[in-house]
Amino acid sequence: MKELNLFSLPFLMPDYAAIDALTQGEVGQDVFRVLEKQGVVPLAWGENGFREVTNSKRPIRTPADMKGLKFRVVGSPLFNDTFTALGANPTQMSWADAQPALASGAVDGQENPLTIFTAAKLHTIGQKNVTLWGYVADPLIYVVNRDVWSSWTPEDQKCVRDAAVVAGKENIKLARAGLIPPDDSTVKTVEGYGVNVVRLTPDERKAFVAATRPVYEKWTKTVGPDLVKKAETAVANRKP
Repeated sequence: MKELNLFSLPFLMPDYAAIDALTQGEVGQDVFRVLEKQGVVPLAWGENGFREVTNSKRPIRTPADMKGLKFRVVGSPLFNDTFTALGANPTQMSWADAQPALASGAVDGQENPLTIFTAAKLHTIGQKNVTLWGYVADPLIYVVNRDVWSSWTPEDQKCVRDAAVVAGKENIKLARAGLIPPDDSTVKTVEGYGVNVVRLTPDERKAFVAATRPVYEKWTKTVGPDLVKKAETAVANRKP
């Protein structure tokens, strides 16, 4: 769905405040309206978090460091375009296939939130380098089938919606735990595994933004220039 691809535009969201500005504002409401046309009732936003890049070969601090590395990416041409623009070799595969591919060295790296890194123990299958670049974010949406929703009483609908809002807030809290200074305990946990964690400076991140700008502009046409402009304005005006 093109409106949801908005959240995969590379380097649109520089921080968590930017995610909130989109999901909790007019852009989020626009996305909900699109979903309503697809036969579901959107209830609340959740979150997986920013997707970070890891690999078995070397620390990544510049776009040049990506050159020639083979990365497992999710099944989206937008992800393919982003990694290709950085000089890497993206390959789409399921997560079930990705883990043995990482272990064997068939692929060099992958991109996922750090919560996935720790849960899957990726440091045990060669992923010794992590770069915190926050190139895209993974928001989640709690939905209910419209026919099922219509079969419930207004009282039951309210209970389910209220529960989804509470669950979404808790999900977001857990997804961000230990990742926002001064509490960076999750990052320190990863470093404790013997993993090299690179924290990009603002100028270093700008180099990745510049390298992927053609991808951003290409996909803006697909997502919709008006929606992207609205998102850019919301991010620019976000509250810290």
